[in-house]
Amino acid sequence: MKNCPNKKQMLSLGAMMSRIEELIERLCPDGVEYKPVKTVYKRLRGTPITAGKMKEIADSSGEIKIFAGGQTMIYAHEKDIPKANITRVPAVLVQSRGTIDFVYYEQSFTFKNEMWAYTSDDRTSVKFLYHVLKANAETFRNAASGMGSMPQISLKVTEEFKVPVPPMEVQEEIVRVLDSFAELESELESELESELEARKRQYAYYRDKLLDFSSRGEIAWIPLGEIVSISTGSKPQDDIANVGKYRFVNAGTSESGFLCDWNTEGDTTTTPSRGQGGIGYVGYEREPFWCGPLCYRMKSKSPSLNDRYFYYALCSLRRSILAYMKEGGTPAVNRSDLIRIPIPVPSLEEQERIVVILDKFDTLVNDISAGLPAEIEARRKQYAYYRDKLLSFKEKVA
Repeated sequence: MKNCPNKKQMLSLGAMMSRIEELIERLCPDGVEYKPVKTVYKRLRGTPITAGKMKEIADSSGEIKIFAGGQTMIYAHEKDIPKANITRVPAVLVQSRGTIDFVYYEQSFTFKNEMWAYTSDDRTSVKFLYHVLKANAETFRNAASGMGSMPQISLKVTEEFKVPVPPMEVQEEIVRVLDSFAELESELESELESELEARKRQYAYYRDKLLDFSSRGEIAWIPLGEIVSISTGSKPQDDIANVGKYRFVNAGTSESGFLCDWNTEGDTTTTPSRGQGGIGYVGYEREPFWCGPLCYRMKSKSPSLNDRYFYYALCSLRRSILAYMKEGGTPAVNRSDLIRIPIPVPSLEEQERIVVILDKFDTLVNDISAGLPAEIEARRKQYAYYRDKLLSFKEKVA
């Protein structure tokens, strides 16, 4: 695995930093002005469009990208977008509700009119604003706290936010450095994630070997429904957002948000009941969580079955789940089929031995505080450090 970044890359980065320091000393030795965003950039408005209409007109071959709240976006044809207000210049989109974030985009796009965007006549100036706002994302997220179950910021929060306005030559060099570093960081992260994926495959191999009882004498194989309680969850009453203590788990391979309430206790195995891309995935929730209506939750109802062992056993039986998948329309798997899957049930002592071994593998591969995931996070922090350093200017005294 490569060191991140390597010595040559660090020397290059040091040279770029020195170049910027020299420019600042030459062009703005007394500091730079800080001005409200609204006085420097032009604000752009979005399109009045509902989630239902977006679903109706979504077309992957469309030439217009439409951003909604959080990570939701679609492509559509301009002719299908009612009252379309298309942005055709480089701009910074303010995602103001749910997930508070900023997106730089250069192609033709629009967005739900609960959001807004900023542009200017100079592409570099727009990209510079993106880096400044992104560096201060946590400030905006803090401003959104305490505004109900769905965090949001008002227009005034960004309009009045003061940004540094250094000479254009300084902006150009900072944008060039940050874009280069972001590209480097992305490449290195991709390498690390590829290695992490390789370790996951290695882990799956050893897991399946441990759970292969074909040559280990008499083992009871019991239908899932006889030793495990299985049911789907329910739709939450509150909006789903990135606030709250409890994970919301529904169709898919990761949490769908967070809530302030839970409906399922911890140490529970989950698997999606329907949805694109999720069937066959097996998850395990250690803490209480909210189980959605498109997810099965499973808990041992037999003193002879360890819950954590059951999770690992079901992971190794993913093909059995996929064999029952119904593909007419939305992929789904029925409860009546799942309960028929035979589960190998060795002695509790053997189950506990297997759990201890596989938990160690699981920690190595998945724990954000250990191994490769921690290294990936370190790279992100390193990039953020240099970005914040480059965007910190002495304010010019009027």
